[in-house]
Amino acid sequence: MNIFEKRIYDAPSSADGQRILVDRLWPRGIKKQDANITAWPKEITPSNELRKWYHEDIEQRWEAFRERYLTELAQYASQREQLQQLALTETITFVTAAKNQGHNHVTVLIEWLKVAD
Repeated sequence: MNIFEKRIYDAPSSADGQRILVDRLWPRGIKKQDANITAWPKEITPSNELRKWYHEDIEQRWEAFRERYLTELAQYASQREQLQQLALTETITFVTAAKNQGHNHVTVLIEWLKVAD
């Protein structure tokens, strides 16, 4: 699978392939026409409640956030299958405004997609 993560504030590139925004809210300071977004599946982003809870204490809540987000994602089997199929034939770049690479929802989302059923 060709799945990558990129900040929305970094310039789009032809190497990005399908640019999929995976934030619940539109990123500040970015014009929609400049973002070059292919899709924006809000349903697979962390719920507002989970997102707000996690941001209160990112350092201490990472593992609990990861588990809670995977639980939320469990209800989206069809979206998972669609993204897995897409990643087999095309490059996918999940774009996000998240600053903390490695400890954000995109990391969990990629993990969820790469695990076999």
